[in-house]
Amino acid sequence: MKQAIITGASKGLGKALAHQLAEMGYSLLLIARSEKILTELAVNITQTHKVQAHSLALDLSDPASAKTISTWCAQHQFTPSVLINNAGYACWGFFESMPIEQQEKMLQVNTGSLVNLTHAILPILKQQPQAYIMNIASTAAYQAVPTMALYAASKAFVKSFSRGLRYELRDTNVSVTCLSPGPMSTNFIQQAGMEAMQETAKKFEMPAEVVAKKGLRAMFGKKSESIPGMVNYLTVKFSNILPDALLEKIAANLYLTKLK
Repeated sequence: MKQAIITGASKGLGKALAHQLAEMGYSLLLIARSEKILTELAVNITQTHKVQAHSLALDLSDPASAKTISTWCAQHQFTPSVLINNAGYACWGFFESMPIEQQEKMLQVNTGSLVNLTHAILPILKQQPQAYIMNIASTAAYQAVPTMALYAASKAFVKSFSRGLRYELRDTNVSVTCLSPGPMSTNFIQQAGMEAMQETAKKFEMPAEVVAKKGLRAMFGKKSESIPGMVNYLTVKFSNILPDALLEKIAANLYLTKLK
């Protein structure tokens, strides 16, 4: 039986990934904070795709969440061959102005719980004939972003961690892919309190369903990285050429203007 774990599964990209994996015949363990939304999604997927979809409501800013997930898998004999670390969000504003506790929670979700869950589930993945890990970063992983300094840094961590882990596992049955989307038609902007950026983001948004399809294609194709969308791809390529100071100034002009 094909089984997969998806964090941040209740909305946006996570929801799209869940439906597409279910359509491919995967039974799912869906993880997010909102129990009501998650339960409704699990029921809908079970009825629509005729696979088992389990829901586990957890706050991934809790460092103990990875242990809870691995214990659940053991108790329910759930042996995934796919782990998708999709949960993540941003804090928008000046680093010194935002409560450090708020930013620490973001870092725990974006990096800490991702690392802990990967470490906890990796032994299960290695028992499968073929297994996959997909970590969700962002195009922000490729440059520093003033007013989103810790968010961009956390996504750079995800990208670097994914590449390093991929190399460590190169001679095993586990393939690691890093998906770095740009703006998507999800609730990311609202959750980050970035409504002032909504009109700008709409010009570059990609449907979550399209990003999910491209991400899964890259994952099952054992690609190291995927940057969906030509504009996003070219932006990242230019970031490798242009001076860091210029990239930071461009980002600051965009985000600082809207923040004020």
